[in-house]
Amino acid sequence: MEERIPLIGEKFPELKVQTTHGVMKLPDAFKGKWFILFSHPADFTPVCTTEFVAFQKRYDEFKKLNTELIGLSIDQVFSHIKWVEWIKDNLNVEIKFPVIADDTGKVASKLGLIHPGKGTNTVRAVFIVDPEGTIRAILYYPQELGRNVDEILRMIKGFQVSDDKGVAIPANWPNNELIGDEVIIPPASDMETAEKRKEEYQCFDWWFCHKKVD
Repeated sequence: MEERIPLIGEKFPELKVQTTHGVMKLPDAFKGKWFILFSHPADFTPVCTTEFVAFQKRYDEFKKLNTELIGLSIDQVFSHIKWVEWIKDNLNVEIKFPVIADDTGKVASKLGLIHPGKGTNTVRAVFIVDPEGTIRAILYYPQELGRNVDEILRMIKGFQVSDDKGVAIPANWPNNELIGDEVIIPPASDMETAEKRKEEYQCFDWWFCHKKVD
């Protein structure tokens, strides 16, 4: 059977990885926590440097949401260490999360991080994994476009509200153009519930009802 990359809703594959914080086993190392694995094309490159600074600047916010970060590229671990040192010495930002050294390319292959049409380096991928080790979201960006880290932070907040309240999250939440910071009630599955919905919540119609987060 041909190996394929993991998909949303599947378990994150078990991996033993070398990082700047030592050898780690994923997803076990973050058991009981959310984690974000994000790949970057290469150390000592401008866009990647801006991304690492952006992730570190928000690291405390992620941690408040019970979320850890772990980076990855196909560079060797000594390159990661020197780059992290360079960022601290020259930009006064200390990178506190681990970075995977995937110099064999095994992790990149398993997670689909190398896209031949975009060269031999890893693209900018993001895997959001929940405390049960289930992949909740996968994002891919090309090398030339840096990620919006605030959006990734928003996604974690949205997943946690959705899981806790059993609701759906609208576009641009919490600044949605129609319902502001409110959330969407899942559509009714029968006619009786559909009729009650309009009495219980604010609705544009029975299939589009919304409420404030409790």
